[in-house]
Amino acid sequence: MNHFSTLRAPQLARSLGKLVRNAQREVPPGASAGGIRANRCGRLATALFAGLALLAGCTAGPNYHRPAAPVPPAYKENAGLPDDSVWKTAQPSDAVLRGQWWKMYGDPQLDALEDKVAVSNQTLQAASERYLGAREQIRIARADFYPTIGLGPSASRSQLSLNRAQVSTLTKTLFNDVSLEGQATWEPDFWGRVRRNVESARATTQASASDLANAELSIRTELALDYLQLRGLDVQKQLLDQTIISFQKAYELTQTRFHGGVSSESDVAQAETLLESTRAQDTEIDVARSQFEHAIATLAGEPASTFSLPPAVPPMQLPGVPLGVPSQLLERRPDISASERRMQAANAQIGVAKSAYYPNVAIDAAGGFESSALGTLIQGPAALWSLGGSAVETVFDAGRRRAVTEQAQHTYNATVADYRETVLGAFQEVEDNLAAIRTLQAEAGSQHAAVAAAQRSLDLSINRYKGGVATYLEVLTAQSALLANQRTDAGIATRQFTSSVQLIRALGGGWDTSQLPKF
Repeated sequence: MNHFSTLRAPQLARSLGKLVRNAQREVPPGASAGGIRANRCGRLATALFAGLALLAGCTAGPNYHRPAAPVPPAYKENAGLPDDSVWKTAQPSDAVLRGQWWKMYGDPQLDALEDKVAVSNQTLQAASERYLGAREQIRIARADFYPTIGLGPSASRSQLSLNRAQVSTLTKTLFNDVSLEGQATWEPDFWGRVRRNVESARATTQASASDLANAELSIRTELALDYLQLRGLDVQKQLLDQTIISFQKAYELTQTRFHGGVSSESDVAQAETLLESTRAQDTEIDVARSQFEHAIATLAGEPASTFSLPPAVPPMQLPGVPLGVPSQLLERRPDISASERRMQAANAQIGVAKSAYYPNVAIDAAGGFESSALGTLIQGPAALWSLGGSAVETVFDAGRRRAVTEQAQHTYNATVADYRETVLGAFQEVEDNLAAIRTLQAEAGSQHAAVAAAQRSLDLSINRYKGGVATYLEVLTAQSALLANQRTDAGIATRQFTSSVQLIRALGGGWDTSQLPKF
């Protein structure tokens, strides 16, 4: 049931007894009685300290080893990407993403917004404070390595009853008592309970640091996603504004032709209908854009009422992001790291539970000065001291220690399952986004061709309409088809950018376990 990293407890007890017996037997020749006693005391102390050192090497519970997790040899969806894809297998020079991954999009406005996250985002500030609080738990656990020392002065003046039993005229009934005493209590960590607690606290703090990195990654990617979608709406807004101008001219043309007796009134109505419906679409984009703008303000730590992003269509290109090999994902995902660190913390708690099977050893010491007068307090005759120790072994607890140990084991097994599930989810996210990028890249090529074909169809329809060989319904249909295809093309481009951000998040965003704090 119990494991130690060095010797087992019975072996240590036998070794300690042998050291003490040898220390008592060995006497240097010609030594005096006082020298013999001093020598024996010195050797006995040495033996005791050696025994304590041996006991201090014991650590209950299993040592931690990271469990295996399902890791594929390669990313399946990456194999389906075209040869000219910007998503590639990492080279030695770019195996890890840079920390400021958003700079790969080349948008100064996005860079400025991301810079505000670290200092203004309240969710990130809360995660940071939780990490700092977890870090203090290590200091709390380490404090158990050392004795607890207290110091307390006291002073009193007492009057004893003259009518009490066995009173004597020689007994002082009115006296002062002044004392300055200190106490120290120490529980040596013979069985590794404190060491396992420190190990658990250290791993928990590193998990909290991973949680902080994961929160920052989530916030930064959410900001980038909202910003890119807002700029995608700006592209559609610009497209609709230009289309409204074109439709306005077409509407005016039909009015002119109607007044000239060339076109019918229905042509005018159809042109007006298309113009007004396009204006409605333009207005609808403003609603969605405002919501993204407000979300960006909150992520950047600013009130939505005072924050604004002027419409713009900045030139951006999809960045080349190195994928790396799948096994690197275990080191580059902060959520995987957090889950793995919690496994070690749970493993250490098994050792804490198993240490309860062994005696609880405590050493107590007290010392100080006591006198009836303050002037004679700090003097040799006023000194007092005591030294003692105890060892308490629980002989019956109705199965409590066994239940606590089993509970710790089950908790550890649960963290192992959580870790493996987190790993599986991480690979799913990478594959999902690789598939999305592959599909969108093929879809974008087809959609570009569709836009070009729709533009040619519209040009032909307008010429036919002006030549009087086609009705305005043909022009109207061609205009609607072109606008729909242009908006679809813009939407695909936006989805390509958002999928790239989601892939970066799935790959860990440039973070790796080497950035975990060491304690």
